[in-house]
Amino acid sequence: MTNTQKDTLFVLVKSLSKSEKRQFKLYVGRLGVNTDAKFLALFNLLDKMKAYNEAQILDSGIVKKTQLSNLKAHLYKQILVSLRLNPVNQNIRVQIREQLDFATILYQKGLYKQSLKILDKAKSTAIDNEEKNVAYEIVELEKIIETQYITRSIPHRADELAIQAKDLSENNVMTSKLSNLSLQLYGMMLKVGYVRNDEDLQRVERYFEKHLPDFKLDELGFRERLWLYKAHLWYSFLTQDFLSSYRYASKWVDLFYENEEMIHLNPVFFLKGNHYLLESLFYVKYRSQFKDTLIKLEEMVGSDAFPKNDNIASLAFLYLNSNKLNLHFLEGTFERGLYLVNIVEYGIKKHKDRIDEHHIMLLYYKIACLYFGNGDNKNCIVYLKKIINNKNLKMREDLMCFARVLSLVAHYEAGMDYHLEVQLKSTYKFLLKMNDLQAVQKEMIKFLRSLGDIYPSELKNEFQKLYDELKKYEDHPYEKRAFLYLDILSWLESHLQNKPVGAIIKEKAKAITR
Repeated sequence: MTNTQKDTLFVLVKSLSKSEKRQFKLYVGRLGVNTDAKFLALFNLLDKMKAYNEAQILDSGIVKKTQLSNLKAHLYKQILVSLRLNPVNQNIRVQIREQLDFATILYQKGLYKQSLKILDKAKSTAIDNEEKNVAYEIVELEKIIETQYITRSIPHRADELAIQAKDLSENNVMTSKLSNLSLQLYGMMLKVGYVRNDEDLQRVERYFEKHLPDFKLDELGFRERLWLYKAHLWYSFLTQDFLSSYRYASKWVDLFYENEEMIHLNPVFFLKGNHYLLESLFYVKYRSQFKDTLIKLEEMVGSDAFPKNDNIASLAFLYLNSNKLNLHFLEGTFERGLYLVNIVEYGIKKHKDRIDEHHIMLLYYKIACLYFGNGDNKNCIVYLKKIINNKNLKMREDLMCFARVLSLVAHYEAGMDYHLEVQLKSTYKFLLKMNDLQAVQKEMIKFLRSLGDIYPSELKNEFQKLYDELKKYEDHPYEKRAFLYLDILSWLESHLQNKPVGAIIKEKAKAITR
């Protein structure tokens, strides 16, 4: 039996909406000979299955084992063709590609004039919509046709096409360099998280400066600016310069609002830009602007004009709910945020095929923090275990580290002393293995290790000592990342003032006017 996640055809069939399934059957039945086709019978069988079962397919008599692979490949292709014809998927990018295909067919039939007419119109549309890669392809085909369709205007056309090809090529090279830089910085962020010391910082700075191409901002188009802002954003995140990440995320989002037609053409980048803007606002604690940005994003996503498809629905679920959780952390309203737990759990099940494991673990960590802030340490531990016991998580080592540190604190708060000792040893070994034992973590582990030797009457004094020690690192360029994952200082203050941690955070939120 094949795993559902590994059988691409089954996953594709199950991803289809009712209208897409209906359209596929109409597409197949457009010719009477297809109504009894084997691939349609296979489609109907897969549609009824709860889980992929190859033995059931073979027992159905639709196909022999030796023919199954080819039949599945044919069905997969037919579904894609049907989806391509669906008006929902007919965006500008697909339409331009379609026109290029039509022009190629006309060229191959020797109908050069008709082909050039279609290409000229498609090229204008491509350039207007910043689709410069396909615009370059179009110009290259125009050049080929012009060498065979001889007219009196060929000298003028040759110069014109040569200049267009050169300009588009330069734009595409610039975009490629900026997108490569952005992707590499994003990869660094996923693998190791924020810079941890001067050596890390210098390494990232050298890489950024070496790979950032020379440019004049006023000569950059929408695409080039988008990748430029992305590259600067990831550089700012890596170096923990959150004011700078806020600035470049704002530029990213403003770029879309200044070119609203691009929101419809690139909805994924629009969503991601807003998510990183919200993340930056969360880190710099601009609560009122965070709230306004979140409301504006939710209204935009819910509007009739905003594109709708499965991928966008999954990303909207992820970004909106992740940031709704962050809003409750900013305001200290942990109890009011508990309603999101069921929404997030349901959404993870619904969108599990389109959300990677790393982001699911991030949601679990946020839920754990929500329960911790609400004083429900046992549920906090339940969600942290989902992260700690995940053997497949290869990215964001810092997420694993701080999940373990928060687990230690939650075990202490829950009075699970035996488990605490086991957790201490396990966490210490893990942090040493990850080479990620920062000063804040060292102080936390040292404190938790010494709890057994502290008399109850001395406990408050020890909390004060730890608070004074950790306070030094609140604005430290490398140590401050610990406070992004867990508000340890507010937890200590809750013990010093005999108040719930949520009440402490709420008081701090009220004191911040921005």
